[in-house]
Amino acid sequence: MVKASKPFLLIILCCAMTTVYAQHSFKLTNIPGMTRYQDSLINFSEGVQNAPDNATRFALNAQFIKTLVNSLKTPSSFSYPFDSLKRISILESPDKNFRIFSWYLPLDDGSYRYFGAIQMATKDGKLKLYPLIDGTDNLKDTNAQTGNKNWYGANYYEMVPITANGKTSCYALIGWKGNNTKTSKKLIEVLSFEKGEPIFGKAIFDQKQNPGKNRIIFEYNKLNSMTLTMEKSMNMIVFDHLAPFNPEMTGNFEFYASDLSFDAYKLTGGRLKLVENVELKNTPNDKDEFYIDPKNKKIQPIKKL
Repeated sequence: MVKASKPFLLIILCCAMTTVYAQHSFKLTNIPGMTRYQDSLINFSEGVQNAPDNATRFALNAQFIKTLVNSLKTPSSFSYPFDSLKRISILESPDKNFRIFSWYLPLDDGSYRYFGAIQMATKDGKLKLYPLIDGTDNLKDTNAQTGNKNWYGANYYEMVPITANGKTSCYALIGWKGNNTKTSKKLIEVLSFEKGEPIFGKAIFDQKQNPGKNRIIFEYNKLNSMTLTMEKSMNMIVFDHLAPFNPEMTGNFEFYASDLSFDAYKLTGGRLKLVENVELKNTPNDKDEFYIDPKNKKIQPIKKL
């Protein structure tokens, strides 16, 4: 693992912890400037993905972070979608209180390093940016609650508000976490805010086995795929049931893959309740690419995040 990344992490830490004053309620006026920032970000992100070695990746990523932070200092930048920036994920909360940026660096040894930031919009017009510092290597307990400075890094692709009595208490973040040369991971992370500070991990999962989970982590063979997505029509986060190729491989996740059945977490009363052996209706929608028909054994999983 490359240790030279710490100075670059400090760049985003030092820059992003500054409160930026902007009028979120005002219309973004400097669109040309933001477009120029976006063009630069695209160039840096493409360079990162195509870099020949770790040193070059981290150097370009540092430039990317610096440019991103500068762009977000632009008044009303919260309104700019960065919709041409395809190499990173940008998820906005349904209540428009914040958005979360996340991305990853593939490293020479087959592992990954994760980066991100949370941009918050406050009622008085101030914008706050919290850096997300990947602390995966230093986390002794992957079930621990963490802050933004010891984040269990991931590349998020869906955000699900968790509500109770008409109020949103937290958000389920669904993400991909490439692991190493043998396995990949996906996860359901829970983001909440306490006294304005982001907290990752919350025990909202109801299940008989392994109760008290703050986050749910799935690990499986890198050459296989795994469905993990929100199915709004069912009000459930649906996922492939992972199993070893044979019982002797139990616990060795290099040999885990989907058994073509599905389980789910149902959203109910501000919690996520495990429901096993879910029958998918497979109604046409924009999430169809995530699904594999459990009744058709001839269909082979396609590789996806």
